[in-house]
Amino acid sequence: MTNALILIAEDEPEIAEILDAYLTREGFRTYQTADGQTAIDVHAILKPDLVLLDVRMPVRDGWDVLGELRRRGSTPIIMLTALDQDIDRLQGLRLGADDYIIKPFNPVEVVARVRAVLRRAGVAHESGVIRVGRVEIDLQSYQAGVRSATSVKALSLTLTEFRILAHMMKSPMRVFSRSELVDACLPGGNALERTVDSHVSNLRKKLEQAGVSDIITVVRGVGYLLGSS
Repeated sequence: MTNALILIAEDEPEIAEILDAYLTREGFRTYQTADGQTAIDVHAILKPDLVLLDVRMPVRDGWDVLGELRRRGSTPIIMLTALDQDIDRLQGLRLGADDYIIKPFNPVEVVARVRAVLRRAGVAHESGVIRVGRVEIDLQSYQAGVRSATSVKALSLTLTEFRILAHMMKSPMRVFSRSELVDACLPGGNALERTVDSHVSNLRKKLEQAGVSDIITVVRGVGYLLGSS
């Protein structure tokens, strides 16, 4: 389950941050949304391995989101709610929730329940392998490639290009500033921020040559964002 991506759909920022911190510490990747419609939209783009879904969400509530995600597929879903009533628990299970956690909860227990649901669902990530869309990297072998229906086309990346791609793939749909990429991916402390632009430009060209365009986009005045191919 190393590097499994967990979508946290929770509109209370403090709760979302606590869940994010505990899951990240245990090696999971995370992405947060604060309303039901965004959770549905992000699910379609990122295809997370599991969703932590609050019942009382704005725009579209958790039951509505659960029903929509179940119509789309079988992504494991754990409901989070302050409603401790049997009828609510049964409704969640009837609509297809894999588990049900009552607030307030111990975040350590939530992590344990996430692991248990992923095991039951048969989600088994290869150690050190991260995939976002068609792009995949192996953190142990320093190999990267683009997957098609029948094969994986290798990417010939420099070490710095690999580090930038890996760093961004660990947190898809997040904007990274140039200074952050310098600190994380260009050790030594002497690199200039414009050096990142050159490395990212070369990386984008190699991805495009492998058939993946616009997975890394420029956020003007801020930095770069890695989406889904």
